[in-house]
Amino acid sequence: MHGTVAEGRGPVRYGPPAPGPGLPVLPELADVLAGAVGRTDPEPPGGGAELRAAACGYWLRRGLRADPDLVAAAPGAQPLLFALLAAYGGDILLPRPCPAWWTPQARLLGRPAYHVPTPAECGGVPDPYALLETVRRVRAEGGLPRILVLSVADDPTATVAPPETMREACEAAVGEGLHIISDETWRDTLHRPHDTVLFSPAEMCPDDVTVLSDLAGALTPSGWPAAVARFPATERGVQRRARALDVLTALGSVMAGPVAEAAAYALNEPDPVAVRTRRAAAVHGAVAAAAHRAVLAAGAFARPPQAGRHLYADLGPLRARLAARGVTDSMELEEYLTARLGAPAPGGHRFGDELGALRVRLATGPLLGSTPEQRAQVLDAPDPLALAHVAEALEAFGSALDAL
Repeated sequence: MHGTVAEGRGPVRYGPPAPGPGLPVLPELADVLAGAVGRTDPEPPGGGAELRAAACGYWLRRGLRADPDLVAAAPGAQPLLFALLAAYGGDILLPRPCPAWWTPQARLLGRPAYHVPTPAECGGVPDPYALLETVRRVRAEGGLPRILVLSVADDPTATVAPPETMREACEAAVGEGLHIISDETWRDTLHRPHDTVLFSPAEMCPDDVTVLSDLAGALTPSGWPAAVARFPATERGVQRRARALDVLTALGSVMAGPVAEAAAYALNEPDPVAVRTRRAAAVHGAVAAAAHRAVLAAGAFARPPQAGRHLYADLGPLRARLAARGVTDSMELEEYLTARLGAPAPGGHRFGDELGALRVRLATGPLLGSTPEQRAQVLDAPDPLALAHVAEALEAFGSALDAL
């Protein structure tokens, strides 16, 4: 997390970033960026033709046809989501919990945002019945619910919504006239891609879904901000893309030329990128599974992580022991575990969860090594857990939890 522990209790600027990969930059990707450092002109608002065409190819390989004229790019998911929310208008519904950066975008726009509980089996999507009830209540109070933001592979819970759950949520949303913004940042980080079925809402409701993807999820370093959005092929989709480009232009939110060239290279997924993406997902999956076992062994709860570089733990069963240490809510839990683990452990309150719930997001990146050499080793190891430094990090992680 940015800032100090004391500062990190609430302000947006000290909120938790997405979990970092903890891995070296792909050399071929670095070469593309280095080869473009002489380019001084930025991309036009919404991205240039080459970048948008690469994004179309990326989506086509995932079963989603896209028109370059219905694609927009921006320097990061935050400004792009801000532009989408501004373009679509209305009150916003979010699952609870949800990524820490979603709600601030609504607040900056002065829009009401309502959190809807998620089903027991996964995060990322609202329970359809709770969604319908929330929409009814908001309208009864004079609100105008128009947007549902959801994620197919979720931060913070690291789960993937089953297709039937996703379909029910999407049908409920579309039936109530909501437009869906599907954050698919983590879709390429599945730990077991052959055992996990992932469907985009855009496959189910093509006219009512805008897809958003932050390339930092799997393709590019987080320090090279790049994100793309796919608008539906409808007249309203054309109009809303134009409105989103107006917002990006007004903000001066354009991608740096060298970053755009690296992003286009990554979106084209040549062999080095594809291999690194698969290997990184497998490494984080193995470490996340081990961390999940440690959480359960300590007496806490967590859904089995399926994607991403983290897991979401509920330490509610340890409430009495934590209270004896002065930990009674998720803010205090964040402070306590961050100190014990020596790595950021943002509490559930940052993700829209209840303050009194003792939930925390635990990242796997810090468990991959403390030096560039150690982090590079995990990519080549047949079994990352057999590496001495990974085993030691997991042992320290488990010990910190066992002490509770």
